[in-house]
Amino acid sequence: MTGPFWPLAVSSWGPRERAAAHAVIDGDHQTMGARVREFEAAFARHVGAKHAVMTNSGSSANLLMVAAMRYLFDYRPRYLEVIVPAIAWATTYAPLQQHGYRLVVCDVDPRTLNIDVAEVRAAITPATVAVVGVSILGSPAPLLELEVLCTEHGLLLLEDNCESLGAKIGDRYCGTFGAAGTFSFFFSHHLSTAEGGALVTDDAAIYELAVCLRAHGWSRDLPPNSSLRPIYEADDLGGAYQFLIPGYNVRPTELTAAVGLVQLDRLADFEDARRANHQLFVNLFSGDERWEIQHPNGRAVPFGFTLVLRTPEARGRASRALTEAGIEHRLITGGSFARHPAAGRYSWRYATERGAPHADHAHDRGLFVGNHAADLTEQIETLYKILNKEITSFEG
Repeated sequence: MTGPFWPLAVSSWGPRERAAAHAVIDGDHQTMGARVREFEAAFARHVGAKHAVMTNSGSSANLLMVAAMRYLFDYRPRYLEVIVPAIAWATTYAPLQQHGYRLVVCDVDPRTLNIDVAEVRAAITPATVAVVGVSILGSPAPLLELEVLCTEHGLLLLEDNCESLGAKIGDRYCGTFGAAGTFSFFFSHHLSTAEGGALVTDDAAIYELAVCLRAHGWSRDLPPNSSLRPIYEADDLGGAYQFLIPGYNVRPTELTAAVGLVQLDRLADFEDARRANHQLFVNLFSGDERWEIQHPNGRAVPFGFTLVLRTPEARGRASRALTEAGIEHRLITGGSFARHPAAGRYSWRYATERGAPHADHAHDRGLFVGNHAADLTEQIETLYKILNKEITSFEG
């Protein structure tokens, strides 16, 4: 049985990744160890951060980031507010709810599909403690503007950069503008360890909290001079197994780190291939009134290609035609937060009375197809031929 003509995701592993994985399997140590530490150091250097904490997923990295923030604000009352975009993945939002924050949902810029800075500015109140910048599908969020706003108002800027490894504004990598940033190394992502992720930060307190929270809340992996380490008795075996805070177990394995080191070495080639595919997509699809495409902010490394049709009916026709042609597709990222049943289980509000019409527009009329670290000329040209035939008028 053959697969789809254009799947959403394909493996980027080759002989080097498989050899690295087998070396771990055949070795004496498979859980978190020396290879994880080597990957963390290499990844931090790559993105220009002081610290990296590898995890078992990007979602877990988000969990550590929010949990660390919760401890930093431990003296404050619960149900303070964090500003988030209306379009993001589920685990951008879930850790905030799980740690007692109220979400303030801002609409997106219809051109970039990233958070609207004007709405963020209007949403800030005395209850606000942080803003989450989410760079959508490889395109940078307006991080410079968010950085200025957060500095002006004394807020934490956090980055969910799980979809946008390699994206830059100027010479700064997305994921390094905030107090902490997160990355995903899922199967379909720019760097793939099958499952995996990382948190990066320049802040020693956030780093130590993330290290402690990652493995049970214990002291074992903390630096010797960590401020989290309590004074211990002489017979306490050096304090290595003291449980300091309620933690998790979201550790990575040596296998994921070994594969990650190989992928990091290949990342520049992967990014070049994705950008070349995106340029062809833009050449074919831009400037056509039958659909809207995402307009990247900064230096993007596109994770996928978005199309927002003029009507829900046109999206439906396009979806059926793509399915018949074997072109996998889905909602843009996670679609609009408020449109999912889980929203009923959150404490949240819209930033403005108008809600999030641009996010709803993308939810009802948009789709995206995957970008890969390989030449997709045939697939992109086929996509254009199908939609050019199927969507024949401005009305859809």
